[in-house]
Amino acid sequence: MWHLLRHRGPSQFQFWLIALAIGIGAGVAALLFRKGITALQSSLYGTDDTTHLHSFAETLPWIWIVAIPVAGGLVVGAILHHFTPDGRVRSVADVIEGAAIHDGRIEMREGVASAFASLVTLSTGGSSGREGPVVHMAGVIASWVSNKINANGITGRDLLGCAVAAAVSASFNAPIAGALFALEVVLRHFALHAFAPIVIASVAGTVITRLAFGDVTEFTLPDSSALEFYVELPAFLLLGLVCGLVATVLMRAIFLAERVGNNLQMGLHVPRWLRPAVSGLFLGVIATQFPHIIGVGYETTSAALTGQLVLHEAVVFAVLKTVAVAITFGGRMGGGVFSPSLMVGALTGLAFGLIATGLAPSVSGSATLYALAGMGAVAAAVLGAPISTTLIVFEMTGDWQTGLAVMVAVSLSTALSSRLVDRSFFLTQLEERNLHLAAGPQTYLLAMFRCTGVMRAPDAPGAAPEVACWDMIEAGTYLDAGATLEAALPVFERSGAEFIPVVRLGGKEDAPELLGALFHVDALKVYNRALAATAAEEHS
Repeated sequence: MWHLLRHRGPSQFQFWLIALAIGIGAGVAALLFRKGITALQSSLYGTDDTTHLHSFAETLPWIWIVAIPVAGGLVVGAILHHFTPDGRVRSVADVIEGAAIHDGRIEMREGVASAFASLVTLSTGGSSGREGPVVHMAGVIASWVSNKINANGITGRDLLGCAVAAAVSASFNAPIAGALFALEVVLRHFALHAFAPIVIASVAGTVITRLAFGDVTEFTLPDSSALEFYVELPAFLLLGLVCGLVATVLMRAIFLAERVGNNLQMGLHVPRWLRPAVSGLFLGVIATQFPHIIGVGYETTSAALTGQLVLHEAVVFAVLKTVAVAITFGGRMGGGVFSPSLMVGALTGLAFGLIATGLAPSVSGSATLYALAGMGAVAAAVLGAPISTTLIVFEMTGDWQTGLAVMVAVSLSTALSSRLVDRSFFLTQLEERNLHLAAGPQTYLLAMFRCTGVMRAPDAPGAAPEVACWDMIEAGTYLDAGATLEAALPVFERSGAEFIPVVRLGGKEDAPELLGALFHVDALKVYNRALAATAAEEHS
């Protein structure tokens, strides 16, 4: 202990101060983002009480309900067209990618543009959540600090985890869940060396929110909540399975909408800057009849948790919210998926609870307990984060007495949905981009190393014979200059070769240029060192 204090104490304390500063910065960013949405919504819709936005929207002329999301879509399209190379909003999946393969760094210019695009989306009727953009904004702050101090991979990832923890805790007033979310979802390990700074940052983010809003929960539940523990538990098991299916439908609807949007954009030659406005038009048309889909949807979620909706309302609103979220993401309008999953889950749980308590009223508690459990179950399945989501639900509602029911539903929903998608919404997003993070570091680490960085040049010691390389090239056994070890190792397995030439391909008339040869033993050494470093970080 004395050796640790003398030799590592000062540097460790300095790192904790940096974590505190990042936590404060991320907390302030989350607070400003939330207040920005409120201010812009108030200006556009003409109401001072944005917590009851959909109730107020019912009194507005239909043309205004349609015009606001269309105008917002045009602004979002312009922002993404000018400040991102692909017109895509960055979110939590990109933060996970940055933690896994970019030393804790994410795109900064695109990240700032995505934050503004999401701010406009959520303020003008887009049906998504604010937590995803806030997490990415926090990642931009952490990346800036990491670049300034020239942080290595481990430090960069820890700082990214600090920023994410602060952002989540500030968004939900949930410091415990914020810390665990950073470890469970973003870093995807629970290393002890990262725990202390992440907790410090998470607490800092929560303090920022409580200074602005007070120590209040996001939702208020009825005082009459009670659970008939043992008799009612099988119903919560069944609810978990139902929520797992609902979460899968929600996720696949979003991916389907993304593919349909891509096909329509290419087939109809729609400019990419116009795509969000088209989605805004669809959302506006739906909102003229069902304004519940507008924005984050906390008013409807609260109504479900307090039992203010009847069965057919809960079912219809859940279906429409799923459709609206898919349209929002398919149109690349920005925002996150967590708040929508809370709303869909609460509505699903309430519908299930109304049926269950109606069938067996003598042995049933309140239907609102099912809404609470459903909210956590769908959200946990979407995020792939059963631990932190369960805690978020507890901290958002302040109801710790129904923990058993929520845990049962969450465990079953995540177990089912993780087998129907690639672990979670974010990891499936990355899988769609051909980034195989769901399979673990043994898979995605291979994609981090280009063959040109590992190969032996023709004039290097122990280089492959040039004649043998050209013979292999003529036989069709070679690697392109842009290939990674992910593509190289299967070629070694198929060919059984000791080395494979690496070439730069020219035009049809040009001969390939021999750059060197990748040896199997060199590739395996690099891969082994990367695995060892990852294991050392995760268990430190």
